[in-house]
Amino acid sequence: MPADPVLSSELRSLQEELARSQRERSSPAAPVPGPAHEATASAPTAAPPSPHDSAEEQRLLQQIHEFTDEITSFFEQAEQRISEHPTQSMVAALLLGILIGSLLGRR
Repeated sequence: MPADPVLSSELRSLQEELARSQRERSSPAAPVPGPAHEATASAPTAAPPSPHDSAEEQRLLQQIHEFTDEITSFFEQAEQRISEHPTQSMVAALLLGILIGSLLGRR
């Protein structure tokens, strides 16, 4: 299936981007000069984050990581099932498309 390598590489790219974003958020970053920084330079500085916020962010990042793992697992299982039963998958997709089309066409 030509979409399998594309889907796998896209998921891998998203995971790498998420990991990079997590590293950037967890490390204290130096201000980046540029138009975005200049716009925020005149804004009042926010209070330093409390330890509770950090724990909340860590929990949220952990949930996002678990979510991406579950999505990856779901797509891998779907790919395996489709490759094992291609005819049944095509018929199911056709019937689902007809059903959705008839439901949307009634409005």
